[in-house]
Amino acid sequence: MNTRVLVTLSLFSAIGAVLNMVMPPFYQGMKPDMMLIMMFIGIIFFPSVKNVTLLGIVTGILSALTTTFPGGQIPNILDKFITAFVFYGLFLLVKKFAQKVAVATVLTVIGTIVSGTIFLASALVIVGLPGGAAFSVLFVGVVLPATIFNAVSMIVVLPIIQAIFKRSNLAIV
Repeated sequence: MNTRVLVTLSLFSAIGAVLNMVMPPFYQGMKPDMMLIMMFIGIIFFPSVKNVTLLGIVTGILSALTTTFPGGQIPNILDKFITAFVFYGLFLLVKKFAQKVAVATVLTVIGTIVSGTIFLASALVIVGLPGGAAFSVLFVGVVLPATIFNAVSMIVVLPIIQAIFKRSNLAIV
């Protein structure tokens, strides 16, 4: 694995962790997962099975360490790992156009919905949902607003990172 790629993916994960920690909560202490955006950007810029595996594991662990969801550690690890490969599969389908902000935003919307669904389903099975909240209430109250927030964030963040990559002569695969 290329050291430059590894360092860049580590920076994406660290930035995602910091953004995740400072994000204010939406509903009963739950908040959008900013690590998803950085994981998705890492997959877009460095698409390989090794990188996707690494990003899925690292972002899962970092999300587990920073979660405010009661008992959300295991669901976070599961959801990030599975979502990374779902996003990667979708990315491969549209790889020719994936560097475009609009396509990346659509992939982000799909990826965020997949992530939220996997997280809530696994939390329901593994630890139960807090306060007797129904899956649909949390989906509408947290996942859908997070999806909109992540889409807007991708529209803002992706062009900035693309510009940094162009100026620094980093190869975009």
